[in-house]
Amino acid sequence: MELNNLWMWLVAVVAIGPCLKDTRDNFLPKLKQESHFQHLTFAVCFALFLLWLAEAGIKQGLDIHFLALTSLTLMYGWRVAYLLCFPVILSLALFGTLSITDMGHYLVLSCLIPILTSYGVFLLSYRYLPRNIFVFIFVAGFFNGAITGSVHILSTSLFHLLTDQHDWTTIVDNYLVFIALLAFPEGLLNGMAIAVFSVFKPEWLRTFSDRDYIYNHYHKK
Repeated sequence: MELNNLWMWLVAVVAIGPCLKDTRDNFLPKLKQESHFQHLTFAVCFALFLLWLAEAGIKQGLDIHFLALTSLTLMYGWRVAYLLCFPVILSLALFGTLSITDMGHYLVLSCLIPILTSYGVFLLSYRYLPRNIFVFIFVAGFFNGAITGSVHILSTSLFHLLTDQHDWTTIVDNYLVFIALLAFPEGLLNGMAIAVFSVFKPEWLRTFSDRDYIYNHYHKK
């Protein structure tokens, strides 16, 4: 167990490397200069903390909760989104919801992998699908959230299986069965958030551009 946690911590720390330049050049200057962006970022972190605090599970380590990481990724990009998970997870540890020894695999399985999945689905939709606001909401938001939530459960199941923390039957009966139940609400949560932001606060979405998803679409017509 200790070796597994060490490896997870190593992956979690190494993944910080590609995030530093973007954070230093783009995120931190904006955070320092714009008070409304500060308030938004703090509110997002607090909302994630409350959402992740409300977790449930039958077996140790096989906990389920809404992620909302697709929305976070579309708002900040995958690099900043990953770094914003650190204060949230630290808060969970301080409140006793998460042990320090579990923080490493939580960062990888519940943050890094879902965030990279969300960003990957967004990039695929941006490149191969028509660029209009409905595709952005339903594919990059709704379906992306459902896929990301499912990938999170699958990767966590695989980790516990490979590390012999739980056998396959236990994982299937107590964890994998929830994929079908959680995929839709996770997609709905992110899809609704992205729909509201796209219409009323597009400036909150770093991955959204009026030029790409609105003006170019109608110009082609």
